[in-house]
Amino acid sequence: MRRGLSLLGHSIAIMALTLLTQLGGLAWAVALVFARGTLRRLVLFLAGYAVLWIGASFAAPQFGRVALPCFSSAEAALSFRSPLYCPLNRHYVVPELAAVTVDLAEHMDRVFPGTKTQALDAGFPFITGFPLLPHLSHDDGRKLDLAFYYRDEGGYAPGQTPSPIGYFAFEGAGADCPKVWPALRWDLVRAQSWWRDLDLDAPRQAEALRWLARDPRVEKVFVEPPLAEQLGVWGPKIRFQGCRAARHDDHLHFQIAP
Repeated sequence: MRRGLSLLGHSIAIMALTLLTQLGGLAWAVALVFARGTLRRLVLFLAGYAVLWIGASFAAPQFGRVALPCFSSAEAALSFRSPLYCPLNRHYVVPELAAVTVDLAEHMDRVFPGTKTQALDAGFPFITGFPLLPHLSHDDGRKLDLAFYYRDEGGYAPGQTPSPIGYFAFEGAGADCPKVWPALRWDLVRAQSWWRDLDLDAPRQAEALRWLARDPRVEKVFVEPPLAEQLGVWGPKIRFQGCRAARHDDHLHFQIAP
């Protein structure tokens, strides 16, 4: 009985780590085979995962993916909002999307010197169609989420967002959606009081949206329609993601064509 429960627990762990990081399940499976005892398995898992993580950055280009920069300098115009995205392998895109992202960050820094553009979830290094939960897409390296730009009482707040991961601090500018199921359109009302008191930097956010909407490489930009209207930005590429997907008045999503 205990052996059966242990096997079930390890199976769940492998599945969860695979869904969360794509490579973590493999690292845990190797640790189970070659180590005995919780501590030894944990050490071997961490060592194995580190090897797989480093190896992925070299192997991914052979599969059409590249890693967005994880270790940006203080002067860099592009970075990740949280240090969690890179260890979880959620920072991979196709080279064409990487080029668009870098161009956007450099453009924003030219128009508004000192601006930091922050990436959120991108994609995994391998296998088109492999889901990046909880997203409904992000399975081909052609989609990327970006944090909004914010300001505090002193003006623009570089590298800051109300939420520590860049998601779930809603601007209260969501579309009027009916309650449907299944759906990922969380309101997270209680969580809103947890976040830092920052205001959306409307000029920067509007400029980023306009630039993405003009760039011929960009296919779609998802943002809540009321927020786009508030920012005075519209166009055929500015889209509503639908009522079953997550809200997009806390971040924007953009993608390039296949």
